[in-house]
Amino acid sequence: MSSDESLTRAEELLARVEAVRAELEQLSEGEGGSPERAIELLGELSALAKAVEEELTRAQRAAEAGG
Repeated sequence: MSSDESLTRAEELLARVEAVRAELEQLSEGEGGSPERAIELLGELSALAKAVEEELTRAQRAAEAGG
């Protein structure tokens, strides 16, 4: 995978992070928000953050390798 592809994938993941963050914010502002859903969203944010980090690491390695 090239550095450009990894960066594009990281951007897509960051868009998902923003969508999940917005849902979490909406959940926290509403009455009777589900704690279980909030925990699910936090887990999803954690997984997405790890995936973004992996893509950025791939992009850096590809750039260093000249790809």
